[in-house]
Amino acid sequence: MIDHIGFAVSDISTARDFYAAALAPLGIEVMMEVTEEMTGGHGAHVGFGGADKPYFWIGSGRTAVTGVHVAFAAQTRELVDAFYAAAMAAGGTDNGAPGLRPEYHPNYYGAFVLDPDGNNIEAVCHAPVD
Repeated sequence: MIDHIGFAVSDISTARDFYAAALAPLGIEVMMEVTEEMTGGHGAHVGFGGADKPYFWIGSGRTAVTGVHVAFAAQTRELVDAFYAAAMAAGGTDNGAPGLRPEYHPNYYGAFVLDPDGNNIEAVCHAPVD
């Protein structure tokens, strides 16, 4: 089981604002901010999460990465839709509108958005429709 994940971004402020908006519908929020001074010159970091623990981190101080794919769990299909709308409004680029992806499994409902650095960020719900 993965405890947390993180990667470098090109502009910490832009990325913070994007992720704060995009992840809010999923109940994921900024939980911790670490300044470059606090890390001894190893970049600033922002930790997002829930339940009193950050588990998704972005940071400066290194070359930004691209090509990362991170999928966030959504409890409902409506939350996937809300993630997509929020991410697009926050400056994301469409990489797959909300919908079923039966090639993965019959109930796979996901949406894909590229973040400001071109990383593929997804929200996915695996629950069947009631």
